[in-house]
Amino acid sequence: MSRQLAAHPARPRGLVVAGGLIVTAAIAVAVNAIVAATAHAAGASDDFQPLQLAAYAPLTVFGILAAAAAWAIIRARSARPARLLGILVPAVLIVSLIPDIMVGISDSRPGTGWGAVIALMVMHVVVAAVAVPAYQRLLPLPAQD
Repeated sequence: MSRQLAAHPARPRGLVVAGGLIVTAAIAVAVNAIVAATAHAAGASDDFQPLQLAAYAPLTVFGILAAAAAWAIIRARSARPARLLGILVPAVLIVSLIPDIMVGISDSRPGTGWGAVIALMVMHVVVAAVAVPAYQRLLPLPAQD
């Protein structure tokens, strides 16, 4: 019986998960606001729209929720979710940086500068750094044999 409990951790109730995801998203948006303010204070243009709250806040929330859904699916369906997530999380984070790099290279948006682009990239790292520990608590993975 104890082996079965270790293999399948207790699932937090839906309201706990939902509340935890709201708190997670709020923390990520708040930290991203600090990143954006720091970038602006360091000289990033106010014209660079991706560093505006109206642009990054909804995308941060969407990223938190989409990643939580993916985490839950992998948790439920993978024979080795920890191993798979150990590969996917850094891979997805790296892939998420490619559009930012392309914005920097193409200089296609008003106010584009590498300081602003680097801040945008840091925001992606912030979301992962806030979300992954939250998912580990809210959607714990089964113990590996």
